[in-house]
Amino acid sequence: MTSFVDQTETFDEIDPVPVMGVKHTFEDLRPSEDGEIGFCGYILFALSMFLIVITFPFSLCLCIKVVQEYERVVIFRLGRIMSGNAKGPGMFFIIPCMDSFAKVDLRTISFNVPPQEVLTRDSVTVAVDAVVYYRVNNATMSIVNVENYSTSTRLLAATTLRNVLGTKNLSEILSDRENISHFMQTSLDDATEHWGVKVERVEMKDVRLPVQLQRAMAAEAEASREARAKVIAAEGEQKASKSLKEAADIMIESPAALQLRYLQTLNTIAAEKNSTILFPLPIDILSAFMPKK
Repeated sequence: MTSFVDQTETFDEIDPVPVMGVKHTFEDLRPSEDGEIGFCGYILFALSMFLIVITFPFSLCLCIKVVQEYERVVIFRLGRIMSGNAKGPGMFFIIPCMDSFAKVDLRTISFNVPPQEVLTRDSVTVAVDAVVYYRVNNATMSIVNVENYSTSTRLLAATTLRNVLGTKNLSEILSDRENISHFMQTSLDDATEHWGVKVERVEMKDVRLPVQLQRAMAAEAEASREARAKVIAAEGEQKASKSLKEAADIMIESPAALQLRYLQTLNTIAAEKNSTILFPLPIDILSAFMPKK
């Protein structure tokens, strides 16, 4: 008798193939060829077929089942998986006294990973949650190789999130989400491959920091902005002083240019409707009254 482990070793090469309608012959109703059902099994098989025939057509209500386009069915006969791929979509035939089956949904499923308290590599505690998208790409493996593929995938996603973020600094978590999500998707996909599960996408939703850390980061950012503002203002003053020096050199060569500048200043002050106007007196006028050395 072939062991259960020997049978499951061939499941890695099984891919779900759509089968429309009832395409199973009488030979498909027999157990897999790699194992015997025993004398009692053959007796039960003959008795079941006899009951199906004598109760025809009422027995069809129990023998014929239907699965949707997005579903597949894994059939077990006397506890042994039947040979061939998972059945569906469409109708399929079972023997009520001998067969049991399990349906598998092939559509993409999404779930939220609960917020995980993670200690980063630089000793900062953050709460991170994520969303995972996965689907079943092999119905047989998802039933035989794991008890509950959905629960197992959820638990593995939460554990992987904690392990991956524990190796990153806080700055990497905040700025490199895309690469972290891609690494998590690859890790989950490799781990769930033998379960017949394909992880399509992983996205980090939110990174929550402690309140005290948020205040410290805000103060640091504000101080950094003030320092940059002072540097920019100093650079502006330096450039302005150079421009003023060049303008002063030009005005020294032409005294009339300085008088025109005075008039432009008066025009600007008058436009602001001030009650008091300060008129700058040219120093050249007072030079005649100053004592000569």
